[in-house]
Formats: sequence, C-alpha cells, structure tokens
Amino acid sequence: MTFIEQVKLRAKENKQTIVLPETGDIRTLTAAAKVLEEDIANVILIGNKDDIISQAKGLNLENATYVDPASYEKMEELANTFYELRKSKGLTIEQAKETLASSSLYLGVMLVKVGIANGMVAGAVNATADVLRPSLQILKTAPGTKLVSAFFVMVVPDCDMGSNGTFIFSDAGLNPNPNSEELAAIAGSSAKSFKSLVCEEPVVAMLSFSTMGSAKHVDVDKVAIATKLAKEQYPEYKIDGEFQLDAAIVPSVGTQKAPGNEIAGKANVLIFPDLDAGNIGYKLTQRLAKAEAYGPITQGIAKPVNDLSRGCTADDIVGVVAITAVQAANK
Repeated sequence: MTFIEQVKLRAKENKQTIVLPETGDIRTLTAAAKVLEEDIANVILIGNKDDIISQAKGLNLENATYVDPASYEKMEELANTFYELRKSKGLTIEQAKETLASSSLYLGVMLVKVGIANGMVAGAVNATADVLRPSLQILKTAPGTKLVSAFFVMVVPDCDMGSNGTFIFSDAGLNPNPNSEELAAIAGSSAKSFKSLVCEEPVVAMLSFSTMGSAKHVDVDKVAIATKLAKEQYPEYKIDGEFQLDAAIVPSVGTQKAPGNEIAGKANVLIFPDLDAGNIGYKLTQRLAKAEAYGPITQGIAKPVNDLSRGCTADDIVGVVAITAVQAANK
C-alpha cells in the first residue's frame, strides 16, 4: 500500500470535515467530487450552490455542504467572533463583516476556528501568503510551537532509502532563511509530523554542504548549532548533523563519511538549511526521480490549514485533503 493510500485509509477511519474555499477553480471542484466519492472526508464548499454546481459541469457534488456568504445563517456569529479576535489590532465590526463576506479564505479559516470544519485546503489559485495570513491571524500557532513551517512528503518510486522511499523535506515552503534556533524548531516539528503521517520512527538529518565538520563556513556553523539545539530540545527523536545529502541517506556513504553514526545513511526527515535548498531539492526529486510530492504541508498552526502549489492537479488536492484530515484527527 502506498503512502497516500495509507493516509486515505486513516482519513476514512476517522472522518473529518475539510473546507475548500477556492470553488471558482475546476481542479478544486474535481478534487471535492473525488474526496466525496472515495469517502475520505466531509467537504464544505464556499459559494452559491447553484453557481458551483453549474461550474462543476456534471461532477457529483450533491453530498457537499455549501456555505454561501450571502445567505449563511451563521455569518453574524462568525463576524462577531472574528471581531473579538482582532479588535485589539484595530479591526471594526463593519470590517469583520466585510472581510468574511468578500474573502472565502478568511471565511474558511473562521469555519475551522469555531469547529464547523476541522481543516482547510487552499492555494490552487491563491498565493501562500494569502492562504496563511488569515490562518496566523485567527488560528495562531499551536501550544508549545515556536515556529510555523512547511514541509513536503516526498514518495520516491523504486527507492530503498528513507522509509521505503518516503521522506519529509523541510522547510521547503515557508521560511526563507531560518536561523539556528528556527532550524532546530523545524527539525522537532518535522520529526513529529513524520511520525504522525508516516507512522514510522523519524530519523532526522540536518543538511549542509559539510559532514561533521568537513568544511568550515558560517553557514556550516549555523547548521551545527541548530543540530546541538535540536538534540537538546527534542531528545525523544533521533537527530544529528551536519550531513551532506549523500551522507544522510546513502548507507555506504554514511558509513564512510560518518562512521559509527546512527543517523548517517538512514535519514528519512531532511532539514534543509534554507528555503533555496529546500525548494530546489524537492523540485529536483519530483522531476528527476518522478517522485510524488505532497505539500507544502504546514506544521505549527493550531488547526490544520494547508497550502497548495498553484501548479497542482486535482489528484494533488485530494492527497492534501487526506493529509489535512489525518492532521486534524491527530489534533
């Protein structure tokens, strides 16, 4: 059974409600129909039902729940809650009402906030910043979380490295240049996410262009310090570094470059030193190794809201909905 098949099965066993706000996009509607057909999750679609059904061009969306800002009976209640959350930042009640009426992203996050939905998936037509802004304003970070970050689950075909070819690449979607403290937080969150989603023991490698001091540079120092902090702060996980990529995932190279190290050559969670490396790394793996890439999946928000690549397919959205549902169930 593939990774995403396992995730879908777990989502079906503890069914959650996921809101999809981008109902003007046919990929989103196609994904919604597939999610309902496969019984992965309950689906809330934001917008006028007749308009959405017309846009869907024959897709079966009858079992979806529709929230139309123009007629939804809880709009006043949601606006009041939104106002109370943001009045200290200068938001007026009139602005709260206008924002929820005009922005499906803000309305979707409010549905998650009050428990009508368990999670949200968006980003097929909206930029990452626009998806995450209402999430951070309304849901905020999870208790004990120092940093919101984003990862990709990479599933590499015919690969005996990682966890049967499955890896987490982090942060590959959000933080451009994390410092040592932030890298350590990303490592801890990513280990937890791997255990939650893949149900295997996380083995975390802090990546660099150096392996265990083989090169000297301020960038290497950043990763070495992050490794020390991560090991101190998250002793329940196997974390080490700094490693070059090959030393982290190839057993023979790991043995050669870091003899006796329990992480070297066995890593399944890869922590990249910055967003340049993470973004390039996941796209190289996706395109050259024909890997499945699920994400960017956010970690550290109080309730799950996940971003999509604007180049995503309907099947990609289905996969992220299933992952979001599992994240919500684990909350």
